Amino acid sequence: MKYYIASCMFTSRFPQLSRKIQNYITECGDIEIIRCCTPSWKVKFYEGKMPEGELRDAWKALPHMKNFSPEDEIWSICHNCTNIAEEYFHVENVHSIWELIDGDGQFVFPDYSGLKVTVQDCWRSKDRPKEQAAVRSLLSKMNIEYIENEKNHLETDFCGATLYMTELPRNPKLAPKHYAQNIEGLFQPHTEEEQKRIMEEYCSRYKTDTVVCYCHYCLDGLKMGNVDGRHIAQMLFGGE
Repeated sequence: MKYYIASCMFTSRFPQLSRKIQNYITECGDIEIIRCCTPSWKVKFYEGKMPEGELRDAWKALPHMKNFSPEDEIWSICHNCTNIAEEYFHVENVHSIWELIDGDGQFVFPDYSGLKVTVQDCWRSKDRPKEQAAVRSLLSKMNIEYIENEKNHLETDFCGATLYMTELPRNPKLAPKHYAQNIEGLFQPHTEEEQKRIMEEYCSRYKTDTVVCYCHYCLDGLKMGNVDGRHIAQMLFGGE
């Protein structure tokens, strides 16, 4: 089976944008859309965060999740979902949605007329070169000129302010390779003022006014750091 995990967190922050992406997945024809990567994870909470009406009804109509098999194929927009599917469920074919779009010869790309940006990789997916390559390919297909951050790919150390606050307890249990190993100095609690100072200092190093990321946590950090941060989903589909 093929599944697309729409992500509770991403969808709660970008309900209309997530719906556009889900419509695209539906057009692909053979991929089932589900909400989440974890059984019974805050089902009612995230239903309540959706806007009342059509968007909430559509979200509630989706299966919360499926018990994945190792032979399934999973596409995801959330790095936590990707990592949990791979580690906890032992799914071998786990991919980012950016790889799916990059391989879609029928996708109609918007034209950004040579917009110059910095591409910001995410710590949660620093070991996923195919996703990183797909993101850069999509930027080029949208006529976006990008430059690399000082620390990129496997060396990236950015995931917004989330690395400076207490880690969500489920993550190291379900995906220890990503969230319990080699995390010295990370996930230490900082005050909101300290988090903002760290983000502002980090973002002051960018050489372009606009920074494109592919993680909602990274986007929050860019906004906290007072730069023009954009999620690549917003660039591809037009977004909130």
